Amino acid sequence: MAAPKRGRSASAQSKPGRSLVLILIAIVALAGGMFASGHTTPRLGIDLAGGTSITLKAKADQGSAINKANMDTAVDIMNRRVNGLGVSEAEVQTQGSDNIIVNIPKGTNSKEAQQQVGTTAKLYFRPVLASEPSGPAGQSPSPSPSSSGGSSPKPGASPSSSGSSQPKASSGSTSPTAGATSQGRPVTDALKADAATPSPGSSASGGTKPSPTPSASAGGTDTSKLQAQYTALDCSKPAGRANAGQKAKPGDPTVACGQNKKIWYKYLLGPAAVDGTEVKKAQAIFDTQGGSGWQVQMTFTGGGSKKFADITGQLATKQTPQNEFGIVLDGEVVSSPFVQQAITGGQAEISGSFTQQEAQSLANVLSYGALPLSFQEQSVTTVTAALGGEQLHAGLLAGAIGLALVVLYLVVYYRGLSLVAMASLLVSAILTYVIMSLLGPAIGFALNLPAVCGAIVAIGITADSFIVYFERIRDEIREGRTLRPAVERAWPRARRTILVSDFVSFLAAAVLFIVTVGKVQGFAFTLGLTTLLDVVVVFLFTKPLMTLLARRKFFAGGHKWSGLDPKGLGAKPPLRRTRRPAGPASGPVDPKEA
Repeated sequence: MAAPKRGRSASAQSKPGRSLVLILIAIVALAGGMFASGHTTPRLGIDLAGGTSITLKAKADQGSAINKANMDTAVDIMNRRVNGLGVSEAEVQTQGSDNIIVNIPKGTNSKEAQQQVGTTAKLYFRPVLASEPSGPAGQSPSPSPSSSGGSSPKPGASPSSSGSSQPKASSGSTSPTAGATSQGRPVTDALKADAATPSPGSSASGGTKPSPTPSASAGGTDTSKLQAQYTALDCSKPAGRANAGQKAKPGDPTVACGQNKKIWYKYLLGPAAVDGTEVKKAQAIFDTQGGSGWQVQMTFTGGGSKKFADITGQLATKQTPQNEFGIVLDGEVVSSPFVQQAITGGQAEISGSFTQQEAQSLANVLSYGALPLSFQEQSVTTVTAALGGEQLHAGLLAGAIGLALVVLYLVVYYRGLSLVAMASLLVSAILTYVIMSLLGPAIGFALNLPAVCGAIVAIGITADSFIVYFERIRDEIREGRTLRPAVERAWPRARRTILVSDFVSFLAAAVLFIVTVGKVQGFAFTLGLTTLLDVVVVFLFTKPLMTLLARRKFFAGGHKWSGLDPKGLGAKPPLRRTRRPAGPASGPVDPKEA
């Protein structure tokens, strides 16, 4: 009787308990992580759990028309923005010619998504002409005037170059003086001083001629009117913040608001020196060496690098009212660091008391760029999951019926072997459930109806792997081998077939995930995940379990209810080896002895 190969494979065959212990440890560890995280159920998609639906109406900007190309671009950017917030299964689609519908599943940060999804992300770097804490007009707290400025906190970030030659600026080290002044000068004088600085993009040295007065250089800006706006501005009230600098042109001075540690500040800003479109890349990083915490690292384009070096050089040499500039995002100052010397090289970092969420949120908006159109929020409604709940109930009922039919077939056809198949299906189901529960908070995975369908389809794929292995074992028994060698000889052939089949299924799921969007991706993701788990379960559970059962009399003896009865399978007579007599064969053989 043929014996299994010795050596490395034989060692693995003799210790199947190791594989079973390994998968048991994996299940316990994953389940422990699930309970520790507090997410004991998979996160449901909007079609099952409800969520928020946002309707946005497009408005044409200067030079941008409402057409299909711009709307498609806006949908793509919004989709990436929402997914960048960790929101999976969000639906972004056009409705009509000028509306976009954004559906965000329940359980995600819908408020933050609502704030970012339709923003135009207009970013400018403007020199600060004056700033102070903001309260009701005439009641702003302020330190005593001085030429060097006070020491009040500012909306916190500090820029630094990526090279080691540039010292890191610290936010809030220099502060403007009291009232509507800038380093001891009235706002009117600050505007005039700013008008005398080199224009954005020009070098701080080299004899650049001063620009004319603000009224001539900034599109006819009325200095007295702007001063009155700054004096009356109250950033502590939403109404004041809503109108602060919203309609300002990039080349005009403007007023703006900014917040740090729940304190609102008001700013008087000069013309934009660098445009946000000249930020090539932005990403949130954690500074482990310098101890600055979370930062937003920016890389500028070629033209943006020169402009940024020019404006920081002007600020460092005090060619502007003060060596401070405001990073203005959609009309709000998100940071106002000062500069000690020019930042060259095209790279800078925004730092200063950022939380991880704040840093990633800012980097997300900057990375995905400005929308080609402006959008006005039309409505925000709550979506119920009544219809989805009914569909989920119907889908689960269909899955239960299908699973029952599979189990019934296994019991009738494979009898005792069906216990192995059902135990393997149970292990696969536990792993799938736990991993889906963990993927919700980890990557934002949401279980929708197509994903449920993918899980149901996976039942057939998993059962098919067991059937392939069982049939290989039965073929070996039909050839006259006993169960133990049959289990080991059948495995290499079944393993190849299972791997090829699962590879084809996983490849189909991967292609479907890449080329599709929305809910179909949920189906593809679930199908791919369960296919990978099928390989894990078959290799680490089904095969070792069969090795152990082959040592039990019920299966090894070929009981008629084991599903491995040689007689019922039509097995050949047991294989025998021809052996030579122990002694020398000489002379005639007595027929009785033969």
